[in-house]
Amino acid sequence: MKDTAESSSSSLKKDKFVTELRHADTEKSDRDKFSSDNTNKFHTPDEMELPGYLSKQHLPLYGMCFIVYLCSTMQGYDGSLMGSIYTQKAYLNYYHLDVNSSTSTGLVFSIYNIGQICGAFFAPIMDWKGRKLAILLGCFGVVVSSVVTAATTTKSALIGGRWMLSFFTTITCAAAPAYCVEVSPMHLRGKVAGLYNTLWYCGSIVAVFTTYGTNKNFPNSSKAFKIPLYCQMIFPGFVCSFGWLLPESPRWLVGVGREEEAREFIAKYHFNGNREHPLIDFEMSEIIESFHGINMSAPLEVLDLRPLFKTRSDRYRLGLVIAMAWFGQFSGNNVCSYYLPTMLTSVGMKSVSVNVLMNGVYSIVSWASSVVGSFCHDKVGRRKMFMISTLGAALALSGLVICTARYQAGSKGASKGTLVFIYLFGVVFSFAFTPMQPIYPSEVSTNLMRSKSQLVNNVVSGVAQFVNQFAAPRAMKNIKYWFYVFYVFFDIFEFIIVYFFFVETKGKTLEELAAVFEAPNPRKASTDPVFAAEVRDQIIRDSEKTRLDAMTIEDNAINHMEDQKTESKHVEKISDLESV
Repeated sequence: MKDTAESSSSSLKKDKFVTELRHADTEKSDRDKFSSDNTNKFHTPDEMELPGYLSKQHLPLYGMCFIVYLCSTMQGYDGSLMGSIYTQKAYLNYYHLDVNSSTSTGLVFSIYNIGQICGAFFAPIMDWKGRKLAILLGCFGVVVSSVVTAATTTKSALIGGRWMLSFFTTITCAAAPAYCVEVSPMHLRGKVAGLYNTLWYCGSIVAVFTTYGTNKNFPNSSKAFKIPLYCQMIFPGFVCSFGWLLPESPRWLVGVGREEEAREFIAKYHFNGNREHPLIDFEMSEIIESFHGINMSAPLEVLDLRPLFKTRSDRYRLGLVIAMAWFGQFSGNNVCSYYLPTMLTSVGMKSVSVNVLMNGVYSIVSWASSVVGSFCHDKVGRRKMFMISTLGAALALSGLVICTARYQAGSKGASKGTLVFIYLFGVVFSFAFTPMQPIYPSEVSTNLMRSKSQLVNNVVSGVAQFVNQFAAPRAMKNIKYWFYVFYVFFDIFEFIIVYFFFVETKGKTLEELAAVFEAPNPRKASTDPVFAAEVRDQIIRDSEKTRLDAMTIEDNAINHMEDQKTESKHVEKISDLESV
């Protein structure tokens, strides 16, 4: 009986062992089937209908971006503020300035550009500590600088305060457009990011009409310009109050190794909180691949400027950043923004109140045009918009030259034509360039070089503005309307450069543009739909291969563990049988 019991016990152990092996094989088969099914579920933006810009799911994204948009108002406010008060006698007498002097009024204007150039070298803070902190730090500095500028009683302190103001504004305005570009869904980037710089005119409008009101109510008093100077802290103060609520940019999060937080951002703001949306993996794989395993917040990476020059494609990108920065300030717009009252005075409009009002109307018209343009960039394309704008600007300035020349020759009626062509120039330039001035340099930059390209963008813009503003008073006094002729020919030159070299970024993810810049002719590749389709297909294949490789590695690791587990159980069973 004892032998029979032992035999029965041995038989039961053998059956149990066989059952466990079959169960393990079934689990592996189910897992392989699950992996195969998942492999076939890889989706891309082309395969799915994406929500439009009016979709309710994007409202949190728009609210977040609106706070960042207010950073753009700081530059617009300063430009129109100084353009409105520099002809006031109370202001000139208070600080002992000469309206036509390059070393007094010209220096007060141009010191802003020197501060911009200095501040540009601190733009990499946004790589080191993040876009959000750079925005908040810059806005806080602008609030303090506004108080210094408004409270001062001397010309030297005014100049120093404006340098501080520009320094901190530059840090903010380097991080803010990069943030908007990085958080925007690919199919809405032209609208969401493009709207950022249109608020330049909101700041401009507030500055102009604040100055108009104080000049009307406090004529020949320091309050006429002191109140607008104090009001310069309003917009940055608002950003300081609510900016701490902003989430960090997903691309920066990936760049510093915080990938799960980036995934949460994309799920929440791009896909309405759906963490299982199939496009999340597609976006994440593209972003992760673009960093090549480099931690962008490492001190040596933050200070490393080599990504600007490493390869031919990097140098091409850098060339576009420099061109866009210079064109954005040297198309004639800078003179119209800062010296519109002087231009109007030259054609007989000498009332300070009327000139300030005309400056305000110019800002409103230009703002409306820029908002319309921001919605057109994703439809028409960046290149076509730039070409239309440069030709239109050249024609408008040509009309301005003719009307100014006729007025100075004795035709008083030509002054109205001058005003029309100034406004027409503002409409044409703002339609294409205003939405894309800070955005296009961010679009054509890689994730690793974006902060460095913003550094270059601000330095080049500062130099262009400095040359413009320092030379403009003397040029308008000495060569008069011939000063505008220079910009006519320069706008034609811009058209040629845009046509032959500018890359189209419409409808492409920031990571897909890498393949465009690697092409022998990036401009041609960017406008070739066949090339674009091939790039998307290649990215899909690469992403699928990466996905399959990761699954294979995971399966091999699991199989190896199961083999070890099975072998261990097998040895254990054999030992038990032998002992039986």
